Amino acid sequence: MTATVSGQTTSTPVDRRYDFVFLFDVVNGNPNGDPDAGNSPRVDPETARGLVSDVCLKRKIRNYITLVKSDGSGAPEHGYDIYVKERSILNQQHQRAYDALSLDSKAADATAESKARCWMCQTFFDVRMFGAVMTTGVNAGQVRGPVQITFARSIDPIMPLEQAITRMAVTTERESLQQEGGNRTMGRKEIIPYALYVAHGFVSPQLASQTGFSTDDLSLLWKALEQMFEFDRSAARGEMTTRGLKVFEHASALGNAPAHRLFERVSIDRKDATRPPREYADYNVSLNTDKLPQGITVHDFV
Repeated sequence: MTATVSGQTTSTPVDRRYDFVFLFDVVNGNPNGDPDAGNSPRVDPETARGLVSDVCLKRKIRNYITLVKSDGSGAPEHGYDIYVKERSILNQQHQRAYDALSLDSKAADATAESKARCWMCQTFFDVRMFGAVMTTGVNAGQVRGPVQITFARSIDPIMPLEQAITRMAVTTERESLQQEGGNRTMGRKEIIPYALYVAHGFVSPQLASQTGFSTDDLSLLWKALEQMFEFDRSAARGEMTTRGLKVFEHASALGNAPAHRLFERVSIDRKDATRPPREYADYNVSLNTDKLPQGITVHDFV
């Protein structure tokens, strides 16, 4: 079975299960602020370990795909448009499917909805990868995505540092008069001196066959995880770097070993427990490949 994307034939859908461990770190930055906490770094209050949401990681993957799969004018390549993007009006995206298929969205039945859902999978990379709920207003159905990523958690507790900052420029003349006496607009910026994070991911071949998520798409996902931080620089996020991508490939669609048993083969230990970590070299990261379960192949991409 081959997947067709906007009239083009691509590689076959993923036909086996994959589980992966994704490691990244941050230096002097805020990897994922919590808007309910003044945009402070997300933290587990019981363990003080840092958190980065799956939504944050998916956003960076989407941004990478937008960069590498667009032509000179910025238009997306066929099959690599992004559904969830800034200021995107989702019902208008759904309507595109009905217009392209010459269907009436107001009188859509189950058959029309199915065709629209298929068109959305073929057109939008993130729909066929992560899935989407597209039943808002213009109904394009629901899609369960074959790729799922967990929250990332830091290996050690984090201690965010709140830094006071000042702004030399002003917005209004009134502010300018107030600053004549030497006052400056004050603000704050929270950073994490250093933290190493780990997230887990899963690829379902059963769902890939339904959305058309192909082996080419999977290769693009691995590249995105390797390189996405290189194109996501900002003063607020400090220095973020991919430090590891350990992929466990199963020989079958149902899998050859439990995912948690495979994840336990990745060990991360601090070299000196008496000192707080401040760089990746402060950790020992190892992957145990001895006596792997039959049917498991390990790929160490980073």
